[in-house]
Amino acid sequence: MESRDSRGMAPDRGLVSARQRPWQDPGTGTQVGDPGLGPVRARRFLLCLYLVGFLDLLGVSMVVPLLSLHVKSLGASPTVAGIVGSSYGILQLFSSTLVGCWSDIVGRRPSLLVCLLCSALGYLILGTSTNVFLFALARVPVGIFKHTLSISRALLSDLVTEKERPLVLGQFNTASSVGFILGPVVGGYLTELDGGFYLTAFICSSVFVLNAGLVWLFPWTEVQLNALNDGLGQGKNQALWGKSDSAVPAGTTAGDRTAGQPWGEVLATLRGLKSLTRPGLWDVYLMRLLMAVAVMLYHSNYVLALEERFGVRPRTAGYLISCSSALGALSGCALGPLLRLYSHSSQRVLLHSSALTSALLLLFSTARSVGVAVACSLLLAFSTSIGRTCLTDLQLTVGGGARAGGTLLGLGQSVTAVGRIIAPLLSGVAQELSPCGPPGLGAALALVAVVIMSLHGPQSGGDDRGAKLKRE
Repeated sequence: MESRDSRGMAPDRGLVSARQRPWQDPGTGTQVGDPGLGPVRARRFLLCLYLVGFLDLLGVSMVVPLLSLHVKSLGASPTVAGIVGSSYGILQLFSSTLVGCWSDIVGRRPSLLVCLLCSALGYLILGTSTNVFLFALARVPVGIFKHTLSISRALLSDLVTEKERPLVLGQFNTASSVGFILGPVVGGYLTELDGGFYLTAFICSSVFVLNAGLVWLFPWTEVQLNALNDGLGQGKNQALWGKSDSAVPAGTTAGDRTAGQPWGEVLATLRGLKSLTRPGLWDVYLMRLLMAVAVMLYHSNYVLALEERFGVRPRTAGYLISCSSALGALSGCALGPLLRLYSHSSQRVLLHSSALTSALLLLFSTARSVGVAVACSLLLAFSTSIGRTCLTDLQLTVGGGARAGGTLLGLGQSVTAVGRIIAPLLSGVAQELSPCGPPGLGAALALVAVVIMSLHGPQSGGDDRGAKLKRE
């Protein structure tokens, strides 16, 4: 292990590249890692992951805006529709961390494939849902296994240096957001056809199957060998490709390992959860919860607030949402210059973007003209997108994400799921007082998150040697 760690350090740019000397794959007999091919392979793998993120949100955003209309057409009462709708967030709350831990143990490739195929099954059942029971049943596999984006982000964290990670995550979010912009347009067009919802759900299921095929065809072997040859360590390579042997006692045979794998995976998962009890990391998750609830409060009554306060029609509000989503997608292009301006300090960028979000939410809640409200909406799309990327990077930095990236991001998704449960309740209470109540309350919560960041200033929780290697 020592000789492997001393071979070299991860380069500053992009994914790890191949060594200058060709290396022979013992499984196929072919040589990989030829000089000059590493950066090309690295860029190709990144583009493949960006495509996965794009297709994921493209398929989801085709269906999600139509769910409330479809469940209503099935004869569900508002109360039943609300319970069925909240089931997704509840399932995500309990499954996010476990699936993240599982991806750290079995590897990113098999976990991505299983999540994509199970999500495709859920949307396939949704395409056959002719009653409320089938509709609710379709949400179960999606709620448990719809963690494609989290695992993809963990994979990106495995492959890039700490310095490059915020920029790559920003580009990934940009590609995903483009899918979120196009999906509602495609879904809205298809739903006007006869049986439009069922057709849309089948197409969404097909998109996830296509995504699984792309993941299967990824050049995983090249990335695996390049990771080994560049000295990234056995832990990262196992996270990319296959199962970790950390839970298996030394000296056991292959048959013993196979028989003991389930128990080893459970123990490894429990150890992973126990290691996340650092006070600094919980501060980060508290910030994530506060910012998530703040933004959800703003979105919860956005269309209704524009209509009641300024007489803006829902169709016009939809156009504004699309414009805001497009601006949020473009924010990934501005993340690189911002990080250079802030000397690659994600924490400072997060602090200032969160302060800007709080100020914009307050201004939106007190706006007297539609022009001010629209300007706040556009700027909020930018600040929240930047903050979301930096918050993800801070999670991985404080928690030592090289060893448990899937667990860290999965727990973060569980925290967000808690926000999805809390935000509608707070929004309803605040809206009873005033249409300006939800964004005003969101501004207060975002301000609390800014204060926590200013007072605590979490530091990296990873081991000093690993952090030094990644910085260099």
